[in-house]
Order: sequence, then C-alpha cells, then structure tokens
Amino acid sequence: MSDVIVIGGGPAGSTVAALVAATGRQVQLFEREQFPRFTIGESLMPETYWTFKRLGVLDRLKDSAFPRKHSVQFFGKSGRGSTPFYFSDTNPHESAVTWQVLRGPFDEMLLDNARAKGTQVHQGARVLEVLFEGDRATGVRAKLANGQTRDFAAQVVVDATGQSTLIGRKLKLTQPEPELKKASIYTHYRGGQHDEGIDEGATLILHTENRDSWFWYIPLPDDKVSVGVVGAISYLVQGRREDAQTIFDQELAKCRPMQERLQHAEQLFPVKTTKDFSYRASRIAGESWVLVGDAFCFLDPMYSSGVYLALKSGEMAADAIAEAFAKGDFSAEQLGGFGPELVRGMEAVRKMVYAFYSKDFSFAEFLKRHPECKQGVIDVLSGNLFSERVEPIFGPMSEVCPMPDAVPLTPQPSGATL
Repeated sequence: MSDVIVIGGGPAGSTVAALVAATGRQVQLFEREQFPRFTIGESLMPETYWTFKRLGVLDRLKDSAFPRKHSVQFFGKSGRGSTPFYFSDTNPHESAVTWQVLRGPFDEMLLDNARAKGTQVHQGARVLEVLFEGDRATGVRAKLANGQTRDFAAQVVVDATGQSTLIGRKLKLTQPEPELKKASIYTHYRGGQHDEGIDEGATLILHTENRDSWFWYIPLPDDKVSVGVVGAISYLVQGRREDAQTIFDQELAKCRPMQERLQHAEQLFPVKTTKDFSYRASRIAGESWVLVGDAFCFLDPMYSSGVYLALKSGEMAADAIAEAFAKGDFSAEQLGGFGPELVRGMEAVRKMVYAFYSKDFSFAEFLKRHPECKQGVIDVLSGNLFSERVEPIFGPMSEVCPMPDAVPLTPQPSGATL
C-alpha cells in the first residue's frame, strides 16, 4: 500500500508528487502517456517562480533555451497595440521574468524531478477507476504498460487527470461555466516575427476586426511560435461548414497584425481543436481524495493562468497532504482546506476573463480612467492573485462591464456515499 497515489503526470500531478515524496512518503504516479508528449499551454505566469524554486528546478529553467517572458501586450480590433504590461513595473525581483515553454520537454522535466525525489512513476499506465469504500477513496485500478490490470491501494488519491476529471465525472462534481462556452483552433509556426530586446518573448493577445475572436501569439524556442484562435463555440464552430484549417485561415484574414507577423512563416502541423473547456468542480476534496490543476478547474486560455494554477494547487495540496499524515486526518476538511484560498485567486482571473470578453471593455480605456488600478491588473497578469491590490480593481471594472457572481465551493455532504 502506498501513502499517496497521483493520477496524471502533468504540472499539477508532478508538483504534488515531488513535494509529498520529498517529505519521505511513498508516492506512486500513474500517467497514461509516454513523455514527452505534445500539449498546449506554453505561456507561464511570473508567480510560477516560487513553486519552481521550491521544486528545485529554477536553475534548469534558467539554463534552458525557453524564451524569457517580460510582458503581455493586447491588440484591439483596430490592430493597434497597447503599451505592454511589464511585470517588473510592480515587481523588481527576478521573479518578474518567466518563460515561454515547449510543454513536451517542460512537463518531462517536472516529471523527472518528481521521480528524482522518490516518486515511483508508471508511464503508459491508464487508471481505469478510482476505488472507493463508501465515500472514502482507497486506491485505483490501472492498466499498466505491459497490459496487466491491477488494483493499487493508497491512503490518499490525488486526481491530476486534467480535463479527463476522473473523480469529478465519477461523483458528478464538474459544472460548466455557462458564459464561457469557447472553442480554440491552434498550431505552431516557424519563422514568425519576433520583437526585439525584452519584448522578444512577450505574449501577444490580438483581437480580430469584429472582436468575435482573438489570437494568441507565444514565442517558443527554435524560431517557433504558438498561434491559436479562440471564440464562442456558436461563432467559431457551430453553423460553419468549413474544416478547422479553413476556419483558422478565415479568422486570420480578419487580424491584420497577426497576418503581418506570419507572412514569412511556415505552419508546422495541421491545426488542432478543443472546445467547451471552461468548468469547475463543486468540491475540491473528499475523504482521502483531492483534486488539483485542471481536474478541479479550467477557466480560459486568456491570461495563461492554467499552468500557474496547476502548480499552485499542486503545491497547496501537497502541504495539506503532509499535514494530513502528521495529524492522521484524511477528511475532506483537512485535504481541501486550501480550497477557499485557491478559489479566491481563481475568481480574480475569472473576473478578468469576463471583462476581456465584454465587447464594451478595453484595458487601455479602463486604465486611462482608473490609473490607480494598473498595479492590480499587472498583479493578475503575473499570477500574483492573492495581492491586496487585486480585489479593489473589480469595483471600478464592474462599472464598465458585468462581473460574474462568485461561486463558492460546496461543503462535503454529511453521510454522503457513492
């Protein structure tokens, strides 16, 4: 019997596995794929620095070829760019600079780090089911790379399965974000335009001329760039007979600055698509189980918060698990004690996402009217979600565009059984 089983080897799973294993606990991690593997979510937030430092991987990132990211810049429907939001404007520390990463080698680095700290890693191992006795998680049933199916027992099960949301689906916890029904179409290019100096690694967010969709532009190593378009499912996918590549090209034709950046670039692979990706679980933990990363929530690709929230939730869950073993308490209250604080930070990103999608909202106009909010906006863009400067920006912002109501976590139901 293991102390902890982690399902999923992405950033959230690797983080919780590494930190729990470092305390001397026996940890097994099951990852269905063989790393490295392709995924998107290449742009990091500066606040990831502190989790990287705790994991002991900062030097590897500093020595890597990943481009340095100093800022985010927005382009309106006119094609004119805003003044870049430089993270160092509110943070003089070296943590104000982060990285744009190829997720294959980046995720493999984090998984290798978990292994080096004592985690037993099973790749090519598909967890078929989380096992329960009543409402207490007791382990998993997994099909290993050799084809053998076995049951594995553990005191704590961590669901880090990303959008598969294994426990969330089993317990019917996952709830869609009804106002954020979006789709994305994306690919990589080689030879796209790179800016100079500290702007070379900037994330660019570019609206199309009708503001019905927007593009991301993320510089990567080896002269590559990640490019994707995001829009409402009803606009980008439904009612359009064209294939995904044609739709991508049609949207690109509506974004002049993106056309200019890609005019000499070569598309490296056929476009990929994903849709309906905004959701959250109503609970973050139960007896002997906890959700981390995208298994708990994914908001939107806007602001690049996904990897940061994966790392942060993994770190917070690891601390809750270590404390659970020290106390001998594996209740939902103990394992999910970090939930309200995590949700508070997520709500800040969620409100900024809603503002971005409001056609009446412009960051440039908002900050011209409310310059006192600039530091709070940069804090959100950098991932400093728990800063005292963040919450005060949403009062003035609500005067310009509607803000969503907060969605609190649902308490563990008493006497619940599966």
